[in-house]
This record gives sequence, C-alpha cells and structure tokens, in this order.
Amino acid sequence: MKKITLLFVFALSFSLSNVYGQAREELNFGLLGINYEIPVHKDITIAPGIGTNFDLDWLNLGVKANYYFDNVFEISDPAWDVYGGANLGYSVYMGDNDHDESNINLGLQVGGRWFWNDKWGVYVEIAGGNVSGLSPAIGLTLKL
Repeated sequence: MKKITLLFVFALSFSLSNVYGQAREELNFGLLGINYEIPVHKDITIAPGIGTNFDLDWLNLGVKANYYFDNVFEISDPAWDVYGGANLGYSVYMGDNDHDESNINLGLQVGGRWFWNDKWGVYVEIAGGNVSGLSPAIGLTLKL
C-alpha cells in the first residue's frame, strides 16, 4: 500500500506541473524542504514538494494548495504575500522506533513572503499535519 501511495503522489506532482507549466512558476527552497509552486487561479496555487522536520526522522512527499489573501487584506504592494492552505501527502517515518509510523499526512499551513527584487524573496511558514506534527519553515523563493 505504501508503494502505491508514493507512486500516486509522484504521478500527481508531475501531472500537475505539466498541465499548468505555462503559468508563472516559483521555486521555494528552505532548510527542510523544497516545493514547486504553480498558479491555478490569480489567488490559488498548488505546490508538489518534499520536506522533512528538524529531527530528520520524517520524509514528507506531497502537494500543498494555498490561497493568497493579498486581495482580501488589500495588500497592494507586490513585494508581499500572505497565504494559507492545506496539504496532502505521504509521511515516511525514518526514526529509531521499532514500528513503522508512516502514513498519509493531511495538514494545514499559513505563511508569508517578501520579495526584495523581481526574482528573489524570503518566506516564513508554519505547517502541521496529523502524522508528522508541527513544522516551521523558512527559506528563499525564486520566481522562474
């Protein structure tokens, strides 16, 4: 079952990036993971990605969906983004326990981003899931 779920997550990630490859793309990479953000609406993105936690005992493979609240909060400065959303994936436990705790992970995230020029920005995010727990993230964003 684990192999089928992992195969599904990878297939979904690649199929989504091919369907919406013409839209503006962003690559987010931080201390604990990387994702490829694809806009599907002016306020909504999807982002296949891979990450871990600070203890390095989880490997999370999945897809995030974010809603950008810039219009709702009337943020007119294009250098700032505020977002929140949901994530779905598979968390593989790589810790020292004798039993395997790997499972489907469903969670939420909230974050913000600031671009210091037309290509580069920094983001801060807090995400949580039912399997791997709370995961803060900080990293860089590159507009592709």
